[in-house]
Amino acid sequence: MSKKPVKKMLAFAMVAVLASTAVVGCGKSSSQEELNVFNWTEYIPSSVIVKFEEETGIKVNYSTYSSNEECLAKVESSAEGTYDVIVPSDYMVTIMKEKGLLEELNKDNITNFSNVSDVYLNKEFDKDNKYSVPFDAGAALLAVDTAVVKDNITSYNDLLNPNYANSLVVLDDQRALIGIALKALGYSLNETDDAKLAEAKVYLENLKPNIKAYDSDSPKTLLINGEASIGFLWNAECALAMDEKSSIKPVYPKEGMYLFIDSFAIPKGSKNKDNAEKFIDFLLSPEISKMVTDEFPYKNVNNAAYESLEESYKNNGASNVPDEEMAKGEFVIDVGDATTKFDKLWAEVK
Repeated sequence: MSKKPVKKMLAFAMVAVLASTAVVGCGKSSSQEELNVFNWTEYIPSSVIVKFEEETGIKVNYSTYSSNEECLAKVESSAEGTYDVIVPSDYMVTIMKEKGLLEELNKDNITNFSNVSDVYLNKEFDKDNKYSVPFDAGAALLAVDTAVVKDNITSYNDLLNPNYANSLVVLDDQRALIGIALKALGYSLNETDDAKLAEAKVYLENLKPNIKAYDSDSPKTLLINGEASIGFLWNAECALAMDEKSSIKPVYPKEGMYLFIDSFAIPKGSKNKDNAEKFIDFLLSPEISKMVTDEFPYKNVNNAAYESLEESYKNNGASNVPDEEMAKGEFVIDVGDATTKFDKLWAEVK
């Protein structure tokens, strides 16, 4: 969550394609309808944005973030109405909802909502999906270049091997990294006990010499070019790395993976709410959902699109993580005031 990967092109490439778009909040007057989308890097192909603009006449102003915390910070610090569509992960939906930062959705304008699998609906973070619509799901897993790493890696604890010095690329995400430290110790991703977080700090301090780079935008790049041999990254990034380099294989740690559901939401005070709901409905159509998954292969949540997906996607253990492995995973939840403990720990170990 966010979550979330260069999957076949860099995020700034999409911005270049949409060079006609205005900077969000610049105040330019125009008779053309607009939509301000704030999304994870490399999450919606530029071709989808162009198609939406062509079909609706609505100009999309597109900007990106690399973590849920960055999304929250920007939404809170920006003037109300700066953004019309955001894509927070499960626990961030809870936080934003409780802070009064989200508009209630008018599902009459989102007829393709019915395409979303029941598996991803009515979750604890947003019962009845009043404020969010699932867009993508997945997990943070390990990717191992088996041409370089001959050990049988099965656990987060295996990453502490000193033989892996300066060879890991990991997500630049505090809940994910602290989460794997907690899982390695046998605890929940959402553990807040001070003593157990202190143990997690020690794990991360021991892991640090093995970390070559923190990268949530395109961690696969270092794996493909050989600068890193092990990655802790989003599942779609692993799948794309596998496409480029056959020696890269996914590993599902025995302790269980960090799971996420990323959902469309509309920030409070959106100036283009109808256009936002039109955009969400467009992305939930089977054809467009397939276009997104073909390029950025996360776990597709769209029942109407699934049958049309490529067999190469369905058979890829990174893009389409097996259900039995997903069942072993855990979702991050909002830990309330204890968030400051995670903030402090992250600042100390990174």
